Amino acid sequence: MSIVIGTNKSSLQAANYLSANQTQLSNTLGALSSGSRLTNPSTDSGGLAVSLQLTATANRDSALINTIANAQSFLQTQNGALQVATSIVDRISQLVTMSKDPTLTSSNTANYNTEFSQLQSELTTIIGAQYNGISLFSAASTSGTLSVLSTNDLSSNNAISINQLNLGSTTGNVGNIGVLANVSTSNSNTTGYTTLTSIGASDINNFVNTIATFSATNGAQQSRLNFASQLATNDRTSLQSANSSISDTDIAQATTALAKWNVLVQAGTSMLTQANNSAQTVLKLITG
Repeated sequence: MSIVIGTNKSSLQAANYLSANQTQLSNTLGALSSGSRLTNPSTDSGGLAVSLQLTATANRDSALINTIANAQSFLQTQNGALQVATSIVDRISQLVTMSKDPTLTSSNTANYNTEFSQLQSELTTIIGAQYNGISLFSAASTSGTLSVLSTNDLSSNNAISINQLNLGSTTGNVGNIGVLANVSTSNSNTTGYTTLTSIGASDINNFVNTIATFSATNGAQQSRLNFASQLATNDRTSLQSANSSISDTDIAQATTALAKWNVLVQAGTSMLTQANNSAQTVLKLITG
């Protein structure tokens, strides 16, 4: 091997190895300190692309879960209103029965009618109840609907419809308590429930049956939303697990690599020093 002054080949090689080892050490430190092995896109560009896609999908699942939770809260609020309406109708049925007591005086009956009037007003309040500015019930002859996404692909084809039940309708089904709450005699389905004596047993049964049907509808929709939430939660968990295998740092492997690169960097630094000192040999040959 020739001995030259112009180029120190050993020093250059040692410097190259030291630079490469230093880069690996820096990447390992970054992976350990951040918890992600993809801190540098050059580490695994394909894996980084997949990781970003999985993260975006998992985030949509998180938003979807929140959306479903809000819909569940809407239905729970609606169900609470239905339960109160049921209690009011039940109380009205008691008042109807008591008002037909032949031993009552007209003033006694008037007292019952006073309570009946107050209960009608409360039913009107329930019909107009809202959740975050959205009506719980519809005053139209048919139920209104709200569409809730059930999958993270944002497709309306997979949306779940929840009902703004037509509890407040004063037309159509005579069982809607809108007829009971609204004392207007212009409704075709009522002779005007201005007093307890104008309400028949069949009317009460219709009101109770309507609320029972609406409660069943509410419960069925809550059940479906519960399963949709479970599906979204499982999907998010699977995506996060898949993303973890791509992007997260294997701590055991990284700490082993850290020890390796630390040793190589220290050895490289020492060898570079030795290579730089090898020029002293040439001086000894020249000076004799």
